[in-house]
Amino acid sequence: MVKIGLARSAAVAAAGAVLVSGVGVSAAAAQPVPAAATGAPAPDTAGVRKALQGTLTAGAPGAFAVIRDHGSREAGWSLSVGKGDLDGTPMKADRRFRVGSNSKMFASVLVLRLAEQGRIDLDKPLRDYLPQGTLPEGWAMTGRQVMEHRAGVYDHTNDLLEQAGEETTAAFEARIRTKVYSPQELVALSVGHGVQYTPGSKYSYSNTDYVLMGLAIEHLTGRPYADVLREEVIEPLGLRQTSFVVPEQGIAGPHVTGYLTNDDRSKPLLDSTEQTASWLWSAGGVISSAADMDRFLTALLAGGAGGLVSDDSLKQMTSVLPTPTAKVSYGLGLRQIALSCGNVLGHGGIVQGFQTQSFVTPDGRRSVVVFANASNNGAVTQGLMNVLEPAFCGKTPAPAAAPALRAPASGAWEDGGSGGTGYARVPVVEDTRI
Repeated sequence: MVKIGLARSAAVAAAGAVLVSGVGVSAAAAQPVPAAATGAPAPDTAGVRKALQGTLTAGAPGAFAVIRDHGSREAGWSLSVGKGDLDGTPMKADRRFRVGSNSKMFASVLVLRLAEQGRIDLDKPLRDYLPQGTLPEGWAMTGRQVMEHRAGVYDHTNDLLEQAGEETTAAFEARIRTKVYSPQELVALSVGHGVQYTPGSKYSYSNTDYVLMGLAIEHLTGRPYADVLREEVIEPLGLRQTSFVVPEQGIAGPHVTGYLTNDDRSKPLLDSTEQTASWLWSAGGVISSAADMDRFLTALLAGGAGGLVSDDSLKQMTSVLPTPTAKVSYGLGLRQIALSCGNVLGHGGIVQGFQTQSFVTPDGRRSVVVFANASNNGAVTQGLMNVLEPAFCGKTPAPAAAPALRAPASGAWEDGGSGGTGYARVPVVEDTRI
């Protein structure tokens, strides 16, 4: 068996040591870090709380935001609203949850580590690094195009959900909750639709892209994806609340209960916590926590010093291209969002009952993880996006947007702009299902 292993344990330990304390510090107790120490203004906690309350108004039982500053001094802000379950348990920001498409960042790290070893060339056809027959002859899209969602690969999740763009409760019970799919089955669903466009010619988000990357990781290492992820990322970084247990249905340890909004809004929320996540696999099956997501993102954005990927690999991951969504670009498993105070990098994730947005400044000095325990509800998603401006940019409301940052010409934002927060609105991105 071949391991990816890179000799970086000392660097990882050093990077992780500074991230342990203060994650659970309350907003009232935290001391703002001077701008000179972090390069960012203190977050507007009142604005953050208002945005979180908006997710409750939209129908989520609860939500939280965890903001961490790293530098010569450290500080943390943790704000929770609502309930962690419908039994009345208060929402707690230290609990575990399903991170959905944030999982793509973890898969990207594993791929880039393989590329550093010369085990995969991202600019050659990906089919050369997959089990024989996974992709048809003639499918020449490269690994880089696949990771950028520019490969023309049909998203298999469209076949498993009842309606395109929706995660209906009926489809969840029929095809998602207890069903166990193999990665090969998911790819076969996609391949059956053929190549959707000339690879490299456009952007179209596809979960199948990262199922393919997971299969490549297994093929090149000869080991299960879960083992590679645990030994190469989870254990070295000390991510004690992060796991990949597909197809086990439960979430071990203290965790938030996730709820799928019923298609018939007059019916109660559906507890969707237990599910195999096999329909997503490496594209969305990770379970984690806000503290672990902070540690992972901070180490990733540190490049070689963080112990996950080299400086060159990080440069490739953060070399983003535009997407059809205003303010949003995409690299190799990393999304970039343009805020009024600068760009942030990370990913979002929506999987039945759980919504997360995890982002960090390019210098790794500030991370923001926001979460709500309801999905199939676009207003909840927008509420979480509304947290990013006050969390990263502080109390000063965003200035009028430059032309490149204006709302799409197709129409104003749903409520005319700011979502009631007083800040420029960050649009909901295209991966609204996962």
